[in-house]
Amino acid sequence: MKQSLQLHIGQSLTMTPQLQQAIKLLQLSTLDLQQEIQQALDSNMMLEVDEEELAVTQEELVSTQERAETPAETTLISQDEATSEGSQTDVPDELPVDSDWDDVFENTRSSTSTVTETAGFETQHSNSVTIVEHLLQQLELISISERDHAIAIGLIDSVNTDGYIAYSLEDIFLGLQPQIEDIELDEIKAVLHRIQNFEPVGIAALDLADCLLIQLKSLPENVAFRKEAIDMVRHHLDLLASHDLSRLMRRLGLAEFQLKEVIALIRTLDPKPGTQIQSVDSEYIVPDVFVLKKNGQWCVNLNPDIAPKLRVNSTYSGMIKRASRSKDNVCMKEHLQEARWFIKSLYSRNETLLRVAKSIVAKQEGFLDHGAIAMQPMILRNIAEELELHESTISRVTTQKYMHTPNGIVEFKHFFSSHVSTEGGGRCSATAIRAFIKELVENENQKKPLSDSKISDLLKERGIKVARRTIAKYREAMSIQSSSQRKRLL
Repeated sequence: MKQSLQLHIGQSLTMTPQLQQAIKLLQLSTLDLQQEIQQALDSNMMLEVDEEELAVTQEELVSTQERAETPAETTLISQDEATSEGSQTDVPDELPVDSDWDDVFENTRSSTSTVTETAGFETQHSNSVTIVEHLLQQLELISISERDHAIAIGLIDSVNTDGYIAYSLEDIFLGLQPQIEDIELDEIKAVLHRIQNFEPVGIAALDLADCLLIQLKSLPENVAFRKEAIDMVRHHLDLLASHDLSRLMRRLGLAEFQLKEVIALIRTLDPKPGTQIQSVDSEYIVPDVFVLKKNGQWCVNLNPDIAPKLRVNSTYSGMIKRASRSKDNVCMKEHLQEARWFIKSLYSRNETLLRVAKSIVAKQEGFLDHGAIAMQPMILRNIAEELELHESTISRVTTQKYMHTPNGIVEFKHFFSSHVSTEGGGRCSATAIRAFIKELVENENQKKPLSDSKISDLLKERGIKVARRTIAKYREAMSIQSSSQRKRLL
């Protein structure tokens, strides 16, 4: 076969490194963006934070939000000024050899520490203690043989976050057989009984009935209806779950007012005792934009804390020589170009984010004024056509981005929902329908809760046509139980 060279002329779309970087920054969340900026600052000598511009931007945001200085901050500033100007100028030239700091200066730590600790409480984190660690600490405080200690560790390791034994005793028995010689199932049950006396009450239970029984048995015997509650939990818990009150009264031989007292006693128990110990670190969401009403108009401002102002370091950029092709000079040129690209991409991201946020606010003023009930139906295409952007760009902008509104911090995606037609020819968003359903359920008579068909009829009276199956779907999405499960005697 004869080899030959051929040239073809054609057109194709390619993504430049600059465009790839801009798209990457656009879809990053707040925390990821901060990490990306910090990584760029650490790796590029030409980038630096514009501290002056950042301070001015923060001052403008504070003035827009009209936040006054708190008394604690005022006290702290005045104390700092007194410490820096007053106490240091009063230092004696010579001190006795055996003198102490408190002998010369007044102890002001007690007055300032309270303010400082109060101001910085959000930055302080206590050590998280798991339920397993909590039980092991109590195990070390009791007198127990080495054999029972090994069995207890095996049982405690199987306790889940709700406080229940996650496996059957037979499975735990099989797992401990290779570790403990001649172990018997009765030994495991005896050690489990000791662990169930640990705090919190009801811990290490095998199931819900066992958990409630442990808590009821720990109550004093003179507690009213304690015996009836134990009987109900032990034999008729399924009837209590299905709210079959008439059968409960017949089985227990109780009057209606007595049954109410028994159910009220059971409701004081904790079905998940492990959650009392299992501590979870608070996760704070940093909003990307702030929405505030000023002079009757909704104003949208970027949060300056999420993306600090960057600039090119003038000292390093001035060291670049145009004609020089040395290794250091070429490296600085590359860093300079990368810094310019990064700053431009960051500016483009903030500009696009602000445009999208303003467009959303303009279309959802009803939500800002009246809440979720006034949410308007909206899809990504509505914003894309208005801003002349692609839907994929709007999708990237609205993913993991948050808006601080008078109704709380809301994700951008929350404003987009489908719609249903109304009798008047208008449209109602799915978010507003869910808000209507939640409002109806919260205000219903718990003795006669609303069924899905009844909720559908009530919405139809408001001009909103929603099928019963659609109501059921929205109700389940909001973790609202069915009407039979919501029925309450008390």
